[in-house]
Amino acid sequence: MTFSGKIHKKTPWRLTRYDPFEAFAQSDRSLDRSRGGLGLGLSVAKGLLEMHEGTIAAASAGNGQGTEITFQLPCEAELPALTQATAPQPAGKQVRILIVEDNLDAAESLRTLLELSGYDVTVAFTGLSGVEAARTVRPDIVLCDIGLPEMDGFAVARALRHTPETAAARLIAVTGYAANDDRQQTREAGFDVHLVKPVDPEVLLGHLAA
Repeated sequence: MTFSGKIHKKTPWRLTRYDPFEAFAQSDRSLDRSRGGLGLGLSVAKGLLEMHEGTIAAASAGNGQGTEITFQLPCEAELPALTQATAPQPAGKQVRILIVEDNLDAAESLRTLLELSGYDVTVAFTGLSGVEAARTVRPDIVLCDIGLPEMDGFAVARALRHTPETAAARLIAVTGYAANDDRQQTREAGFDVHLVKPVDPEVLLGHLAA
């Protein structure tokens, strides 16, 4: 079984000019390199795909037509099932978790991990929408980033602590801020736990189970 995908880029590529998969190859060879980049992205991608017995190719119809990157990866026909040993289940009723995270990829990855572990998960991408969702969902646990649009994580925690529906929720800060002052601020805002990104999934699941 093969997994295939395509990526479209605005920048054109022409075989007659250079091999885009060579390290440091760039279409913009001026001294100031106004478009930025080191010319390593496609080279690294090719190396990673080949390590997994995959392939990658580039094609462009010419200037102004963009570039199409096509890749293929072999994969198993069926994915192994997640076992009880690797995904501890919450005891009793299904635990409701609210994720407040403005990074879409991080939020969806975390949602997937928690749903596979048996939790009922809701995601909000801004601080304000997180507070509004909490009033409706009434989560048992809130995983909240600190650097958020509209309201930062500290303001979110304070708002949840002063709202009767969420005052007793377990608040866990999941953030890139790791200084002692940051930890002190999370405690003062009302967080119960301060976890630093990237969080080890086993560590996170341990806190949730507790």
